[in-house]
Amino acid sequence: MAGTTIELKSLLGPDQMAVEIATRWQDWSNLRQKKVDEWKELRNYLYATDTRTTKNAMLPWSNSTTTPKLTQIMDNLHANYFATLFPQQKWMRFEASSRESNVKAKRDVIQSYMDNKIRQSDFTNIASDILYDYIQYGNCFATVDWEDNYQVKEAGDLVVNYVGPKMVRISPYDICFNPAAPNFASSPKIIKSIKTLGEIRNMIDSDPSKKYMEAVFDKMMGARAAVTGSDATYNKADGYIADGFTSIQQYYESDYVEILTFYGDYYDTENGVLYKNRIITIADRAYVLANEENPSWLGSAPIFHAGWRPRPDNLYAMGPLDNLVGMQYRIDHLENLKADVFDQIAYPMLKIRGDVEDFDFQPGGRIYIGEEGDVGYMAPDATALQADLQIRLLEDKMEEMAGAPKQAMGIRTAGEKTAFEVQSLQNAASRIFEHKTAHFERVFLEPILNAMLEVSRRNMNMSDTIRVMDDATGAVLFRTITKDDITAKGKIVPVGARHFAERARRIQNLTQLYQIKLSDPSVAAHM
Repeated sequence: MAGTTIELKSLLGPDQMAVEIATRWQDWSNLRQKKVDEWKELRNYLYATDTRTTKNAMLPWSNSTTTPKLTQIMDNLHANYFATLFPQQKWMRFEASSRESNVKAKRDVIQSYMDNKIRQSDFTNIASDILYDYIQYGNCFATVDWEDNYQVKEAGDLVVNYVGPKMVRISPYDICFNPAAPNFASSPKIIKSIKTLGEIRNMIDSDPSKKYMEAVFDKMMGARAAVTGSDATYNKADGYIADGFTSIQQYYESDYVEILTFYGDYYDTENGVLYKNRIITIADRAYVLANEENPSWLGSAPIFHAGWRPRPDNLYAMGPLDNLVGMQYRIDHLENLKADVFDQIAYPMLKIRGDVEDFDFQPGGRIYIGEEGDVGYMAPDATALQADLQIRLLEDKMEEMAGAPKQAMGIRTAGEKTAFEVQSLQNAASRIFEHKTAHFERVFLEPILNAMLEVSRRNMNMSDTIRVMDDATGAVLFRTITKDDITAKGKIVPVGARHFAERARRIQNLTQLYQIKLSDPSVAAHM
């Protein structure tokens, strides 16, 4: 086989459906490549410890200090967003849409069930990671899955860790879709994941419903046996190379399998069949592992997206830090330029003219100068030492443009203010946080919470025990519920951001009333 050219398509015998889905992944991935490059550049600045890993590495001289202004803005935004979305323990409620579902007992059971599952599934920590995507990439993605997490001990005992719905974060790098679609819900989506051969083997052995994958797994292993260890040249191999691998040989010699999962409508041109609302899973960009109907009752794929700054005619939104990278470059440039000038003042270059013998530049050293010879310093222009003012102006401008002013960090601005003025400025400083978190709450958290409830109604096949708090006595009760108990017409509504904004307005109104009481004795008697 050595030294020959082999048609890889005839060797692998790929499925047409798998090839078309893999081609669509490649096309959509190419469309977003410029955006991915911007994400990587921003990430380099956010986690840089010096400028050697950023574009400032091209600057001359020796100083490479980075001022982590973008990082500080990201941390400030994350802290404010998280505090606004989850201001208290109960940050969501169930709102019924029919008289039968609006019974208090029914509302309390659904509310308690969701409270328990959110607490047990580590929802808030996953939401924290998704908020970092929301800030860093301007786009965040998540789905909802049903998890049966239990262990079987050697003695046969069954230990249940967690059974219920769970939010799953999707990395922005691992999902592709049509960016020109009217909206995210209507666009087909492809999600990439990496599994090992052992995980797929275990999936087939542990689930009797997956036995049909046995033949596909044998084809995958046969392809690996044919390609592994060969030094032949494979024609048209680029389409079968998974992301992160340099060649088809490297991919097949590894223990990893690239899985692409397609969600949406698919038209099979080979057989002339339209598959509506399907979940199609392919492996190695060549074989169809599964082609199933989407079991969700929501009518679309349970994959959700939120963008920080939406753009017309493009589903990839901008992030709060995207157009601040150039200003971060400028800050690092000025900071290191100033440090270089200090170095030149402390260790100046020498200007030697005429006949001068070699000498050591040291305290008390002697220099022997011939006729018309001279030694002097090359004094740098000290104007660059005034860069602190420009740096401070740039930092303030970056905070304002990202919607993270100093008032939001608890830093008081210059000038004397009354208590009412301070409260008004604080409310104005948090307005953009409330707007962005309300958007995140409305288009992301709300559909995810309702998808979690829908997954529970669809997959719960036995009773579950939930922790219930008695409002009257404060006692903690444990109640056994079934699928019928959480089945009702209505939806889960997160109210954290709205509660946060309402509380801020209430405090401002009370402060105004108190000021009126102090200033007008005729009104004070009635308050």
